[in-house]
Amino acid sequence: MKRKVIITCAVTGNAPFNPKHPNFPVTPKQIAEACIEAANAGAAIVHIHARDPETTHGVFDVALFKEIVHRVRSSGVDILINLSAGGGAFFLPDPENEAVGLPESDMRDVEGRIEHLVECLPDIASIDVTTGNQVEGDMEFVYLNTTRTLRGMAKRFMELGVKPELEAFQPGDVLFANQLIEEGLVEGTPMMQFVLGVKWGAPSTPETVMYMRNLAPKNAVWTAMGIAREEFSTAAQSVLLGGHVRVGLEDNLYLDRGVFATNGQLVERAVRIIEDVGCSPASPSEARELLGISKVSA
Repeated sequence: MKRKVIITCAVTGNAPFNPKHPNFPVTPKQIAEACIEAANAGAAIVHIHARDPETTHGVFDVALFKEIVHRVRSSGVDILINLSAGGGAFFLPDPENEAVGLPESDMRDVEGRIEHLVECLPDIASIDVTTGNQVEGDMEFVYLNTTRTLRGMAKRFMELGVKPELEAFQPGDVLFANQLIEEGLVEGTPMMQFVLGVKWGAPSTPETVMYMRNLAPKNAVWTAMGIAREEFSTAAQSVLLGGHVRVGLEDNLYLDRGVFATNGQLVERAVRIIEDVGCSPASPSEARELLGISKVSA
């Protein structure tokens, strides 16, 4: 029997994107349509951010999240909804006094970071188990997630019945994710994602994937994902080493050099990679079984 591989499609992300892209999803309607397109192409999970329809910038807006989730659920398409809970952790130190954050910093407490989860009750939401220097466009910042905040978020996820996707950007992040599991703050089958190729994070190499996989619990359902040109090679590495796959316009805008992609096309490429190495894409119901998630009515 062929191993089932879960495909997650991250449809829009939070970071700046190339404005030349002809159909990058920005409005709630466009983002929901991208989720449906990904589902029809073979994705079992969609990972969702919200964007300001006017500025196109990534925003934390509960009303926008609610509209996107409502549109996806009311479409009747079977797909697991994974909302980003990575907002509220952006610290921009003042160059003149790094003890002070610039006004553009966006730091929130636990309740502020999960407000949209309370309103939407998704199947899954991400917990970025990391702190480090990061870059988005021309903005350098500290992505700041303290162990205290991470423990608080994990506890609230349990109370809400939302499965955490533990996102690790470097090996030490996996170790703290393991600690959350050991403390009973993550229940059931652990779900981990190794975010590779981010500037100043762990590189997207087979050695990194194997090392982080070996640090994770043996029963973890894990995915290794790569950024930009490393998206498809990392997907293949992940499948071959026993993991799952994430693609989508959040991570990579192109099918080939200079050829803009849609989310559906990226998922179709992921399906082909999975099938070419002798595995089979998991349906949403199969993904729920692998992850230990009960189906939630719309």
